[in-house]
Order: sequence, then structure tokens, then C-alpha cells
Amino acid sequence: KAKRAVSPSVRKMKIKLDGCKMSETQIIHATLVDFNGKGILLRGKSKSGKSDLALRLIARKGAKLVADDMVILRLENGSVIGRAPENLRGLLEVRGIGITRLPYVTETRIYLLADLIDDISKIERMPKDAQENIFGVEIKQIDLYAKENSAPEKILLKLNGTLVQDRL
Repeated sequence: KAKRAVSPSVRKMKIKLDGCKMSETQIIHATLVDFNGKGILLRGKSKSGKSDLALRLIARKGAKLVADDMVILRLENGSVIGRAPENLRGLLEVRGIGITRLPYVTETRIYLLADLIDDISKIERMPKDAQENIFGVEIKQIDLYAKENSAPEKILLKLNGTLVQDRL
């Protein structure tokens, strides 16, 4: 299985989380949704479609918003947990509409990292399984073109392990 190093764009810092004791965390520019208790982390450049893809997962698939634009990650009992900063909870930027308030989940365990690629031709047709190490935890990782209509379905296929290659 291919492994990817933690992105250099991730900033490590110590912050206080809602009265919890100080702990090492990572704050990343990303969007996070929860689907049936499984966190899907959408990471990409500005204007790569993170918020729009989150909106499609919420509207079409029943996912719940956790965080948009900024995600706080922490290690807890061997799992990577993601949440929004308190002042951003429940807020999703919808391009052309503005900031909207949605029902949200306070935090979720990260099960899948989708890196949003801006050129569909750069995505392998038959990629090998990839994982990214965050806090020493291997998280399933995929490259995805967010603007493709089937992007939400592709995420759920990978999340739920229904691909033949995931079972080989």
C-alpha cells in the first residue's frame, strides 16, 4: 500500500479545545463532513470545490457538516478526531449564495481523506490503495476531482470499502 507523508501545509500548534487540557493538534485548511459516524476530510487548494462537494454530500447523501474552511485535528485513543473552531460551527460557505448555517455534528472520527485535484487528467484511472499518516494513524486517502458529478458517490464507495481492489 502506498503511503503519503503529512502535507507541509499542515500547521502544528498547541491550542485549548473547549476546556480540555492542552494537547498537540493540527489545524488544516479543509472541510469535514460526517456520514453515518465516519468522517470524510476534504482537502484541497482554495476554489478546489471542498465546500461545494460537502454541500452535495449533505444534500444528496445525508451527510452532516462538521467543519468548513478550517478543521482542528487531534489524536484521541488511537483515532484522529476532527472538529470546527467554535466560531465556525455550523457555517458553510456556498459560493454565489454566501455563508449559510446548517445543522452540524460537533466532531467526528476521520475515516477517509479526499485530496481534491484541480485537473481530472492527473487522477489515475486504477490507483493503488493509498493512506496518509496523521498522528501515527493510517487514514485511507483518495485523489478526486470535486467538480465531477459522481464525486459524492465515489467518496462513499471508497468510504464503505465496496471497491473490488479494497478486498484483494
